[in-house]
Amino acid sequence: MSSIREWARELGFSQIGVAGVDLSSAEPGLAAWLAAGFHGEMEYMARHGMTRARPAELLPGTVSVITARMDYLPAHTEADWAARELSRIDQSGQAVVSVYARGRDYHRVLRSRLSSLSARIAGQVQGLGHRAFTDSAPVLEVELAARSGLGWRGKHTLLLNRDAGSMFFLGEIFVDMALPATEPIATHCGTCSACLDVCPTQAIVAPYRLDARRCISYLTIEHASAIPEPLRPMIGNRIYGCDDCQLVCPWNKYAQRSTLADFDARPDLAAPDLLTLWSWSEEEFLRRTEGSAIRRIGHERWLRNMAVALGNALAGNPAHADQIRSALGQRLDHPSDMVREHVRWALAR
Repeated sequence: MSSIREWARELGFSQIGVAGVDLSSAEPGLAAWLAAGFHGEMEYMARHGMTRARPAELLPGTVSVITARMDYLPAHTEADWAARELSRIDQSGQAVVSVYARGRDYHRVLRSRLSSLSARIAGQVQGLGHRAFTDSAPVLEVELAARSGLGWRGKHTLLLNRDAGSMFFLGEIFVDMALPATEPIATHCGTCSACLDVCPTQAIVAPYRLDARRCISYLTIEHASAIPEPLRPMIGNRIYGCDDCQLVCPWNKYAQRSTLADFDARPDLAAPDLLTLWSWSEEEFLRRTEGSAIRRIGHERWLRNMAVALGNALAGNPAHADQIRSALGQRLDHPSDMVREHVRWALAR
C-alpha cells in the first residue's frame, strides 16, 4: 500500500484507503431513501437499486475497493474564502457557481488519473482485474470512503475529513485482489447543526438525511424540468450548485488547496455577472463551458437557472432593475416552453 499511496500522491490525490465489498448494512438506509422518493428525477438511482451497495455485482470478481480523494480548492484560494463565498450570496447582481464547477470537469480529471493509478498497480500485479469509477456508476462513494478511513459522513451526507474538511472529490478502483482494509475513523460532528440550519430550502430533513428534491444542487443540475415555484425564491443567485452547507461547516477551515491547475477557476465563472451570463447565446455557452462540468446541463437549463436568479434579483429592487427587465424580455419568445415560463415568473417578481 505504501507504493500505491506514493503513486497516488504523484498523480495529485490527497489520500488513499481500502474498503471491503460487504456493504449490506448500508442497504436498509438506501432502500428507505429511495422509498421516500428523495432521489427525485434521478431515476437511475432507483433503477440500479441495491447494486449501488454491492460492488461485486457491479463488477464481478471485485474483492477490494481502493478509495481516493482529491482536494479541489484552487491553489490561490484566500484564507477567508468561505466568508467571501457566503457574502456573494447577498450580491444579487452576481451569479454564484459552486466552487467545484469553476474549473475543469472533475470527472475527466479524476477518471484519467485513476486510470493511470490503476495501470501502474496492474503493472506490478500480473493479471490484476480492475476498473476505476468517479461519480460515473452506481457506487456508494461516501460509504466506501468512510469505511476506508478517508473521513466520516457529515450530517449534510458529504464526507468530512479532520485535516481537509469536505472540499474534495472521491473516486474508486475496484480490484479482484484482496487488500488489507484501512480502518474507519470516528465521527466528529458532535452537536453541531450548522449545515442543517443554513440550508436555504431545508433539504437536509434530518441529520444524515437529504431530500434531493429540495436541494439547490439537485434543482439546478440534475432536475430536468421546471423548478418548483415555491422553491425558486430560496435559490437566490445560485445558478449551478450550492455550497452553503459546506461553507458554514467548521471543519472546512482545514480545507486544502489543490496541487492541480485543472481546478483553478475560469475567469468567466470566478465572479460572474448575472446579466453577462444571461446574454450568452447557445453557441457561446457551449464554447465557454467546453471541458467544464456545467456544459452537461445544456443551454436550456442554464437559462432556466439564470431566469430564476434574475427574478430573485428583481425582487430585491436593485438599482439595475430596468436593465434586468429588458434583458429578461428578450427571452420571452424563446423556443423552450420551460425557459419562457421561468422568464414570465421572473418578470412577475
